[in-house]
Amino acid sequence: MKLTRISLTAAACLAMAACGQPAQEARDISTADAGYQTVLLEQLIDAQPGDVIDIPAGVYHFDSSLMLTVDGVTLRGAGMDETILNFQGQLAGAEGLLVTADDFTIEDLAIEDTSGDGLKVNGGENIIIRRIRVEWTNGYSTDNGAYGIYPVQTENVLVEDTVAIGASDAGIYVGQSRNAIIRNNRAEWNVAGIEIENTIGADVYGNTATNNTGGILVFNMPNLPQPGYRTRVYDNDVFENNTENFGHEGTPVASIPAGSGIVINSNDQVEIFNNRISDNNTANIIISSLHTTGYADSAVQDDFDPYPETIWIHSNTYSGGGNSPDGLDLNALKVMMFGLTGRLPDILFDGYIDDAKRVDGELPAALRICVGDAVDVLNADAPNGFSNPRVETEAYQCTHDGLPSVSLPFDAESAL
Repeated sequence: MKLTRISLTAAACLAMAACGQPAQEARDISTADAGYQTVLLEQLIDAQPGDVIDIPAGVYHFDSSLMLTVDGVTLRGAGMDETILNFQGQLAGAEGLLVTADDFTIEDLAIEDTSGDGLKVNGGENIIIRRIRVEWTNGYSTDNGAYGIYPVQTENVLVEDTVAIGASDAGIYVGQSRNAIIRNNRAEWNVAGIEIENTIGADVYGNTATNNTGGILVFNMPNLPQPGYRTRVYDNDVFENNTENFGHEGTPVASIPAGSGIVINSNDQVEIFNNRISDNNTANIIISSLHTTGYADSAVQDDFDPYPETIWIHSNTYSGGGNSPDGLDLNALKVMMFGLTGRLPDILFDGYIDDAKRVDGELPAALRICVGDAVDVLNADAPNGFSNPRVETEAYQCTHDGLPSVSLPFDAESAL
């Protein structure tokens, strides 16, 4: 996650929101089966294409990472609350499970308390991650691993019916990938609940994102192998993402404002529709560019496009939110424009557009940010030093064609 807080001054240091998950004690693993580690390690090493590795119900303790490099393997437990792989006190490796293989399926188990990422799939094609729970059982903490469920540089990936809790970066992260479906998951108490970054073609639907710092994020970041575009975020419940930011100090994720519902940053062709978005204290939807992230002055490849374009937001249901923005500057803006008891509008936009693409002073229709349902947009006027923040509605009354759905080469529905 690479977005810093939207600020109303160029060098603002924004205060964190206070919202605490009750402290919990980590799972007691004193009775966990530690001997099964050797069995599973041998099964993964000896696996052949087409193998199904069944892990019976039980709590198993591991002190080192697991790794799979063989294509065509299925790893299956007895249920995310029945088969539990616990890495509390992990001594070797960062991930719980690292997969570098194609045609991989993992389902019906839990990965808990890893020192780093929970489940990482790096570079595979045709990946199914189903009914997996990744959790840090001590509650949210900066000491937790960065990513819960983490397919990166993958193609044709399905993440469904999973649970991600307590990641110090993103609970569910799909990055630098192509053709991804992320559906019917629950992300809670993470810094970022669900993050789509530099990915081409993603459908994000049926998910619940709550109690994160930011609920659902669609980002493009510079200096990565590919830009992302064409993401649909629809039919999700995104509410009360107001948890204090517990990302590692000095990292980009540490600057996401608490109270962010859905955030689009520097990404193109994004359609946000039919979601239920409520009670996110900074804003229910945030649209921003690289210029307000803290990366604008760093080394960025010449062809990186920092502007969010062809954004189509419509048919969502909003309630609450914007009443307690994260940071002194945004709070001051709220009071100045809407009074002590007021709230920021549902959509907050930093105001950056690409002047080089203007035609007769206007951005071409195909590139505009369009908002249906006469929803107010607060343009923070960042390009002019935040000197003229203003609420605009008519300026964003336009439409785009709906984006195509993502299709996968395997029949995901029949495999349920």
